Amino acid sequence: MHARQLTFLDRILAQAQHAMDTVLGDPPATRPNPAAGTPDVALEPAERRHAAGLMRINHVGEVCAQALYVGQAAVARDAHTREHLMAAAQEETDHLAWCAERLRELDDRPSLFNPLWYAGSYAIGLAAGLRGDGWNLGFVVETERQVEAHLDEHLQTLPPADLRSRAILETMKADEARHADEAERAGARVLPQPIPAVMRLASKAMKTVAYRL
Repeated sequence: MHARQLTFLDRILAQAQHAMDTVLGDPPATRPNPAAGTPDVALEPAERRHAAGLMRINHVGEVCAQALYVGQAAVARDAHTREHLMAAAQEETDHLAWCAERLRELDDRPSLFNPLWYAGSYAIGLAAGLRGDGWNLGFVVETERQVEAHLDEHLQTLPPADLRSRAILETMKADEARHADEAERAGARVLPQPIPAVMRLASKAMKTVAYRL
């Protein structure tokens, strides 16, 4: 038996299915939720809204990560780079599932603009990937370092009693740092300015909107 070779149309349909699963579905995690076993303490209304806003931002971040990595992998020239990107995307799926679960526990919802966040991030991923695998991996490093920094901010402002969200964010932060380290070892190039600065501005705009919507 020979493995079926995917056609261009097959790949397009697979990418479309992935987008719908990410934005409209409920992708399952392959690892246990880090918050399992951590008590869910009742929060004051203002604390609950703030925690939900932060977790919605992180859920959007994982939607964007899915789109970025899948877009980059679609045009990666090297099979090893493609495998690296898809392995990272699988771990980001875990993060997506954990954030979605925590939002439900906080009686809140994901961002209304998730389809827009996905489409924009997928286009950026394609553009980064077309520059070549060194730039592709460099984009991974810069993305993960910026995500790691904003997770640090969230851990500092999260309500002290919200131990379940904290457990999720701490695991996510460790994963993001590892993804960046692995991309650097794989040959990532350092992105020149103003690309990192533009990425930070886009991230700030996304976080401002996603906190409420």
